[in-house]
Amino acid sequence: MENNSAEKVHVLIIGSGPAGYTAAIYAARANMKPVLYQGIQPGGQLTITTEVENYPGYADGVQGPEMMIHFEKQAARMGADIRYGLATKVDFSQQPYKVWIDDEKLIEADAVIICTGASAKWLGLPSEQRLNGFGVSACAVCDGFFFKGKEVAIVGAGDTAAEEALYLSKLCTTVHMIVRRDTMRASKVMQERVLNTVNIKIYWNSETDEILGEHKTEAVRIKNTKTGEKVEVPISGFFVAIGHQPNSDIFKGWIDMDETGYIKTIPGTSKTNVEGVFAAGDVQDKNYRQAVTAAGSGCMAALDAERYLSAKGLV
Repeated sequence: MENNSAEKVHVLIIGSGPAGYTAAIYAARANMKPVLYQGIQPGGQLTITTEVENYPGYADGVQGPEMMIHFEKQAARMGADIRYGLATKVDFSQQPYKVWIDDEKLIEADAVIICTGASAKWLGLPSEQRLNGFGVSACAVCDGFFFKGKEVAIVGAGDTAAEEALYLSKLCTTVHMIVRRDTMRASKVMQERVLNTVNIKIYWNSETDEILGEHKTEAVRIKNTKTGEKVEVPISGFFVAIGHQPNSDIFKGWIDMDETGYIKTIPGTSKTNVEGVFAAGDVQDKNYRQAVTAAGSGCMAALDAERYLSAKGLV
């Protein structure tokens, strides 16, 4: 593709969850004329969440997809140029930075804000996708409250799974924890807490055979991988806690990441190792992964980008 067909922009925001839209709101208000590409899942992970009760300002709670429409409308009202399209390749070797959209359109940007988020890893069962939002969830902190006083299952064996099982144990009558091997990957202290919690029942050497229920989650069929024996456990909620995958592949080789692909930012900022490229939201946050923290980091990225561009005399 020839350079003369490139579109030149001040600030390019890649991704459209709470981080991307908040960055767009701040960048637009600062007159940076941001262009935002929504990516493969406009609105991000919140569009597969039903009720959101822990975002400040929504006293009665809000549906995840509806909240993302509010964010988008606010960014558009401020003057952000919001477009449908997926960033497929980047070249950060020199400024302006090059980003290709859908493999064909070339954007040249003075500053780039990466808000591509993370995707929950799933087990790959058809029933899991069918009942997603109807008792099946990948976030206990987001959705555990809806299963207060009920029985739930959680699959996973790492620190996140242990943490979420403990969180659920405070709300639910019984937490059925499905662990693939005969040990957990979680840290010693987390394992001890789980093992010492009376209402967490662990199924060792086990995998999820099927989640049962027509329109809502009603039970889980657990298979013992050693004996082949199957058991059906009645539950109302099924939590998948086998990790998240940051959507950072296209930035590999340009941007510093940790071993799992989370983008590294300079602590206390949204700055990456490439000057003028910033990262916000779940693509750089494996600790909190909440809508409100993602929005906060989107604000930081827009302010960092504004300072960077004004220091360069570009805005």
